[in-house]
Amino acid sequence: MISLTSAQIDVWIAAFIYPLVRILAFVSTAPLWSTAGIPRRTRIILGISIAVAISPSLPAMPDVQPGSLDGLWIMAQQLLIGLGMGFAAKIIFSAVDLAGEFISNQMGLGFATAYDPLNSSQTPVISEFLTIISLLVFLSLNGHLLYIGTLAQSFSAIPVSALALDPNSWHNLVELGGRIFSTGLLLALPVVVALLITNIALAVLTRAAPQLNIFALGFPLTLTGGFVAIAISLNYLAAPLQALYEFALSALLGFAVPAPR
Repeated sequence: MISLTSAQIDVWIAAFIYPLVRILAFVSTAPLWSTAGIPRRTRIILGISIAVAISPSLPAMPDVQPGSLDGLWIMAQQLLIGLGMGFAAKIIFSAVDLAGEFISNQMGLGFATAYDPLNSSQTPVISEFLTIISLLVFLSLNGHLLYIGTLAQSFSAIPVSALALDPNSWHNLVELGGRIFSTGLLLALPVVVALLITNIALAVLTRAAPQLNIFALGFPLTLTGGFVAIAISLNYLAAPLQALYEFALSALLGFAVPAPR
């Protein structure tokens, strides 16, 4: 007859519940999975499925009862780590939205916004277009599978323990916010430079022929030039997007630093 002790049951629960908390926190905040278009029940099922799949290959979990104070502290820390990893990835992907903001303002489409049901906010149409393109490229590169692989690797890079994370971890997360502006500007730079040249040409033309109506002539030319520049730059967008995804995946593990023992 098989007999189970409470200590064995606690070990089995701890081996599953600690990774599950981190995974569910990551799924609820990471790009692609955190959108409003994915129901919460689907996210929970996805998190449980990932936890079941990777739990047998993870390092040994702390021998702490999940219902004890130490166990609740470990689960709270795993929740913060999962949220931090998700926000680290989301911050990097926000650079694409900012690039769309730059391009929209230069094209004169800053007023052309559309309601984004996935993010529950008003988004410029150019930003929405670039976001969809970036997500499709991310899926074509099996980015969702890279998420799962990075999650499994995070349990070795950031072990589950009762030790608190180093304060520099959250400082690193804040510093990632600077990547939004630098990367967003680099992504939008070809189109912004092309539109800047167009505006300079219009200024020279207006100076040479003051009788021209710059307001009636400038907007169609700027709009057409912006769309042409976007169409040309799409052929070269894959390389910077791939570099952005690689940095986002490295940021998942780079934001957290275990506290020195």
